[in-house]
Amino acid sequence: MPYEPPTHTVERSIRARTGARIIAGVDEVGRGAWAGPVTVCAAITGLRRPPEGLTDSKLISPRRRDELAAELERWVTAHALGHASPQEIDDLGMTAALRLAACRALDGLPVRPEAVILDGKHDYLGAPWTVRTVIKGDRSCVAVAAASVIAKVRRDALMAELPQEFADFAFADNAGYPSPVHKAVLEERGPTPYHRLSWAYLDALPRWRHLKRTRVPVSAEAAALESGGQLGFDF
Repeated sequence: MPYEPPTHTVERSIRARTGARIIAGVDEVGRGAWAGPVTVCAAITGLRRPPEGLTDSKLISPRRRDELAAELERWVTAHALGHASPQEIDDLGMTAALRLAACRALDGLPVRPEAVILDGKHDYLGAPWTVRTVIKGDRSCVAVAAASVIAKVRRDALMAELPQEFADFAFADNAGYPSPVHKAVLEERGPTPYHRLSWAYLDALPRWRHLKRTRVPVSAEAAALESGGQLGFDF
């Protein structure tokens, strides 16, 4: 089924309404995974014509997605990635972890965006950023679509590079998301240091249920200051 290519309509609307010229598209990947970080990409594209075939990363074949991510990283004006580790997700909850990862991505850009286009209907970013949320922004907005593809490819690569001792979890194939292989190995071996231990999947694993964490909320600022517990992720 063909999809309409993304446009710069949202960017142009923000420019006309606010005068902002530096606008970042932001998208995340890894929200529904059992293992691994949540990853956010912030991309600044300007109003140039994007590479052919750009759309929501989930609609692109893995091979083409890898090729397109490499093209996009050369094409965008700037981009940066931010991650929140499994431990930070457990400590903060997903919404605050998303904000932490998004702030890390935005702070990693060489210039500070004057406005941010966030995929979805919920603003998990908030002040001091000027945010416009766009449902299905990864299909309709060039900057968000670019962020979607880069985030997906880079997080998949991160998961594929986890230590060989965890190869039977097939992270290179499932990227930490639920799958029959992932669940079967979890039942046999239990969670790794890369798993989120506050998540409900542990309720269905009687042998490992005792490992489930009850989240004690901490502030995002405190979590950002803690450099430990990232367990091999290079972020």
